[in-house]
Amino acid sequence: MKQTPLNARHRELGAKMVEFGGWDMPVQYSGIVEEHQATRNAAGLFDISHMARFWVTGPDSERFIQLVNTFDISKTAIGQSDYGIMCYEDGGIVDDIFAYHLGDDEWMVVANAGNAEKDWAWLNQHTAGFDLQLTNRSAELGMIALQGPAAEAVLAGLTAADVVNLPFHGITPATVAGASGYVSRTGYTGEDGFEIFVPAAQVSAVWDSILAAGAAAGVRPVGLGARDSLRFEPGLALYGHEIDRDINPYEAKLGWVVKLDKGPFIGSEALRDIKEHGPARTIVGLEMTGRGIARQGYPVATVDGAELGVVTTGMPSPTLGKNLAYALVKSKTVKVGDEVDVIIRGKPVRASVVKTPFYKSRYKK
Repeated sequence: MKQTPLNARHRELGAKMVEFGGWDMPVQYSGIVEEHQATRNAAGLFDISHMARFWVTGPDSERFIQLVNTFDISKTAIGQSDYGIMCYEDGGIVDDIFAYHLGDDEWMVVANAGNAEKDWAWLNQHTAGFDLQLTNRSAELGMIALQGPAAEAVLAGLTAADVVNLPFHGITPATVAGASGYVSRTGYTGEDGFEIFVPAAQVSAVWDSILAAGAAAGVRPVGLGARDSLRFEPGLALYGHEIDRDINPYEAKLGWVVKLDKGPFIGSEALRDIKEHGPARTIVGLEMTGRGIARQGYPVATVDGAELGVVTTGMPSPTLGKNLAYALVKSKTVKVGDEVDVIIRGKPVRASVVKTPFYKSRYKK
């Protein structure tokens, strides 16, 4: 398995390690619920160095990202970033990405760890006719996330960069605890927070400095288990769950990042047709009212047994204290307040369709 530069730190901290997308990663340190609550109430520190970091540079870099991405990045100023989706010609999802505008003709694209090789190949397949250079800097740079209401104060004490006034989705060059790189106000938890990009050789020292500086504020190291529950509550999509090769952005309720009026891009014709006629399926929220936990892949049916769809993610919500799930179901079949059944080990267990997202961030900036 591949290892991030922080692998030894995780083991020193007593993390339970698991295989994730070919990487040896921490799933938890003190416990998933405890780490989840620490992030919601103080701040959590996450190793996300397994994610992909691709540089796109050159005169045609913006035009290229416009081709492979659903969002209109022509309005993304230097020092800003935006979320988008890479689609196949039929509208299915290659991956979701963040594109960071670092400078004139310079962008960083961050993609999911499990899709890194596929995404890299996909990007390289579409460079013909563009004056640009693609560089994979994933191994060269470490990447960590500091998320939660205490994140701003802790990070501000470790850098001269003005992170207090860094806007949401902003990115700035910064030296953090002696390591020079970038800090962005982005994350995957539904809380305020930052992602920090520094040389791989220095990321362990930065990690140690953040934990030491944030100890009094309650900063804790957080593993993949709580990272999943934290993104689940505010409804942040995860590849292989709410988004996938056979799911399009409109089905995933991500139509807001599909900008059909920006000009042609890969998948735009198919997505235009899907929008016009309506998606065949949609994501809904479920609250279990019967005894049981809905898990990914469990069938969802009407109370009289008609097939509706399938659970994409389900778990107990540490913040809300309820067993919740997202499900991909046939469009226009259920509405908020309806009852459905989740089939758990062959038996129907009752659930109610509820509003999403389950949790809204308290962060205001």
